[in-house]
Amino acid sequence: MTQPSDKALVPFVSVDNMMRLVHHVGIEQILREIADYIEEDFKRWELFDKTPRVASHSDVGVIELMPTSDGEAYGFKYVNGHPKNTKEGLQTVTAFGLLADVYTGYPVLLSEMTLLTALRTAATSAMVAKHLAPKGSKTMAMIGNGAQSEFQTLAMKAIIGLENVRLYDIDPAATEKCARNLSKMGVNVTKCATPEEAIQGAQILTTCTADKKSATILSDNMVGAGVHINAIGGDCPGKTELAAGILERADVFVEFPEQTRIEGEIQQMADDFPVTEMWEVILGQKPGRRDDKQITLFDGVGFATEDFSALRYIRDRVTGSDFCEELDMLADPDDPRDLFGMVQRSNA
Repeated sequence: MTQPSDKALVPFVSVDNMMRLVHHVGIEQILREIADYIEEDFKRWELFDKTPRVASHSDVGVIELMPTSDGEAYGFKYVNGHPKNTKEGLQTVTAFGLLADVYTGYPVLLSEMTLLTALRTAATSAMVAKHLAPKGSKTMAMIGNGAQSEFQTLAMKAIIGLENVRLYDIDPAATEKCARNLSKMGVNVTKCATPEEAIQGAQILTTCTADKKSATILSDNMVGAGVHINAIGGDCPGKTELAAGILERADVFVEFPEQTRIEGEIQQMADDFPVTEMWEVILGQKPGRRDDKQITLFDGVGFATEDFSALRYIRDRVTGSDFCEELDMLADPDDPRDLFGMVQRSNA
């Protein structure tokens, strides 16, 4: 880990600087690079402290902390999920994160993570699809056209070569927004009137809706053989998007089972419902896609190691650049035992 400077200033990546960085690197390139960091850390899975996110639920949403450490660095993300915010002109999800040096306990990076979470979520989906989707997948159904939809599409384009996206949302305005944003991004966009229409000819089915409730976005009879389902909308207790019958026919892959059984699609199933952890597939310890008829399902709820990877990437990317500013976050008395004296001298 990088040690704090003599002035004990902490690099901070604001929303403005994150946007500048994305434009500087390029959206598809930054998605590829974040996916590489995430995959690297999945290969180091057993080094990490792992715990389900710490959640505080209310009637209107949830506020969560997502911590982890690899023994050298410690990271956490603060994130909320408030679906009602959209009607009030606010973001459904906001986030920030911190990376710290385990040896000193000093923070070494503070970053916005509203944009970064969108990037890492999409990068994770595409990284998983690289291992699980049918070979040569060119078409994705994107069901739920909110804030994540463009990122998901471009990550699939950048990492697996997606060419076509078929859009559906219960709100036609969301579909229009997504289609407009993707119109010059090198993918063929089809706006669909129903989810059944959206999945026609698609090898990848992505569900990403916002309501914090149990719903059936995909019914059992909608899903045929030989597809990869990227189910990323389920992220809290009581919220699901898929009919249980789909899970019974699919091979289900997860990040951290202890968290996914609480928050993911598999919360519908028995506690012993079989799943495969993605790190095992990435390391070649367990099979991923075995044949053309198999239904693979990534029950992605987002896990702290992915945020850790994204923060690690940003730390490496902004070091020595002008894509961050320095914050005076750490007290730095001449004598570490004389914090009071530092306060007194500041008024001299």
